[in-house]
Formats: sequence, C-alpha cells, structure tokens
Amino acid sequence: MFCSIIIEGLIYGIMVLGVFMSYRVLNFCDMTVDGAFPLGGCILAACLTIGMNPVIALCFAFMGGILAGLCTTVIYTKLKIPDLLAGILVMTMLYSINLRVMSNKANISFLKIDTPFSKITAFCEAHFPNLPAELGICIFLIIFVIALKWIMDIFYHTDLGLTMGALGANQQMIISQGVNPQIVRGIGVCVGDGLAALSGAFAAMYNGFADVGSGTGVIVSGLASLMLGEFIIRSNKIGMQTLRVLIGSIIYRGIMYFGRSYGFVIGLTSNDLKLITGLLIIICLIISKKGNKHARA
Repeated sequence: MFCSIIIEGLIYGIMVLGVFMSYRVLNFCDMTVDGAFPLGGCILAACLTIGMNPVIALCFAFMGGILAGLCTTVIYTKLKIPDLLAGILVMTMLYSINLRVMSNKANISFLKIDTPFSKITAFCEAHFPNLPAELGICIFLIIFVIALKWIMDIFYHTDLGLTMGALGANQQMIISQGVNPQIVRGIGVCVGDGLAALSGAFAAMYNGFADVGSGTGVIVSGLASLMLGEFIIRSNKIGMQTLRVLIGSIIYRGIMYFGRSYGFVIGLTSNDLKLITGLLIIICLIISKKGNKHARA
C-alpha cells in the first residue's frame, strides 16, 4: 500500500514540478498539462511498439511535451491570445494528435511489451521473492526524482532560473534589464510541459497501458498537490519549495488512495474523487488566505 502511494506520488510529482515552474515561478496559467501528460504516454507506447530503446523513448516523450509547450507559447506571444485560452486550445488539439501518435487507437497495452518497470519487477521477483514486487520500482523512482530535483534546484540558481523567478514577480523589471520575457517564459513553459509528458510516460509504464484520456483532470490534481505542499512547508528557499512539491504529491495520492479504499465508510465512491480534489484546493486556498492575513497583522 505505502509503496504504491509513494510510487504514484513520485510519478505525478514530476508533473507537479512542471506545474510549479509554470504557475508559481512564471505566474503562467498553463492548461497544456492536461494534453501533454497523455502525450508522453502515447509517444512512449508508439516508440516501444516498434522496439525502440526505452531510454530514447522517454527522451522522445520529454521532447514531445516541450513541443506542446512551444505551441502554447507561440499562440500566447505571437497571436496575443490569453495564456489560459492558449493552453486550452493546445490541450484540445493534443487529443487528436495523441490519437494520431498511437495510430488512431484510444489505448495501447504494455502486456506484451517489455518496459523498464516490468524488467525491474521481474528482477525483484526472481532475486528477492520475499519483498514486495513494486519495491524495485519505488527505489528506482526515488533515485530518479531526487536526481531530477537536484538538477532543478541547480537550474533555479542559474542566471536563467533567477530571471524566470524575477519574470513571474515583475515582468517590467526584466524588460528594463534588456531581457526578452517571451523567450524566458517560453523556455519555462516548454520545460514544464516536458516534465508533464515525462510524468505521463512513467505513469503509462506503471499502469501497463497508454490512454489518450489519461490526462483528464491532471492539472487540477497538480494544483491540489502544489497547494498541499505549500500548506505543510512554508519557505522561500527554492530547495524546500521543490521538496514540498513532491511531498504534496505523495500526500495527495495518499488521500486519493484512502478515499478509494475506505471512502465507502462515509458513503464515498470512486466517482467522488474529483469532488474531494476540488474541496482540497478550496480548503488550502482558504487556509492560505487566512494565514496571509494573520502574517500581515
């Protein structure tokens, strides 16, 4: 149980790191995530089906998310369409693109396709039969996500990363320094959607199939995870901010797991999970606003 919660929390935590970059660092409302997430799984499925190396397939999935973010950026900057609408437009178009990527199939099963996760599980079952089969996947994801977090922390301390933070806080200051905000914002949005696609690829491997509808509501769950982390850990240090993103994702997945498993006690079903997510976001917003008022007082 706990192993599954941690695995799902870390997988979706990669996506939440991308949401953090768009929503918190750049102050950019990017709805492309709902389309970029399944895009990563669809690209991975298409690549693995033709026998491509899984590492290269994951790189292609990441690049697919970057291209999706680039489309949103171009629509926003060149066509002067608001960020929210630009993301919704790209998200909508990505549904058809995802179907094209998977040869007009709504889903592709990995039952007969070897993935890194299936190989890790087979290795653990063969050499450590007394341990949970998912333990190997959990250890792999912990190492991978820690490495990714470390890279992100270093990036945020570079000139480009600091410029992104300044852009989200005060765009006019960036312009006065001779920096093109469109390029900086575009890089951030592309990386954020790339992380969402990478998360979608890992989720597809873990679930055992890629589905074009797997991204429905992902951005909402990402925001809920982001706010849960901010509620638990309050800090201005970037290392703690990226850490709380991952902690919030794990806590959110834990809440969803217990809601699915024990919600029947209070009459909840799996159909109520979206309701729980919305209520979590509302509660976090109310608490954060009250906290800010007390801080000012």
